[in-house]
Amino acid sequence: MLEKAFGYQGNALDLPVRDVDAALPFYENVLGFTVTARGHAPQKSAVLTRDAVQIRLAENGGDPSQDGCAFHVTDLDALLGEFVARGLQNDRSAVKVESRNGEAWNVFYVVAPDGLCYWFGERQAI
Repeated sequence: MLEKAFGYQGNALDLPVRDVDAALPFYENVLGFTVTARGHAPQKSAVLTRDAVQIRLAENGGDPSQDGCAFHVTDLDALLGEFVARGLQNDRSAVKVESRNGEAWNVFYVVAPDGLCYWFGERQAI
């Protein structure tokens, strides 16, 4: 389950993509998000929801390869298994342990076809 989302550039509700319509199938079919809103002004955009989080993809002129989101999750292994069952292939890293602010996290990364990078992490018990 996705619990929290943090945009790398400070805003999970303004993630840059070149083409919203082309990006959506990956988010819906592979990552399990649902489109909950669409916008056309000042730029084309879509709000996506999954579990307790929302993100927004926007044709805002930003560079997707320089942005993305960190997601705090529960049951990281089940989430990864779900993504693989939905068709995620080599666009992800292996699960590894990272230290963040003195805490251990099991994590994996996914790079979406649009270039955005996502960090999925589950805090480990001390």
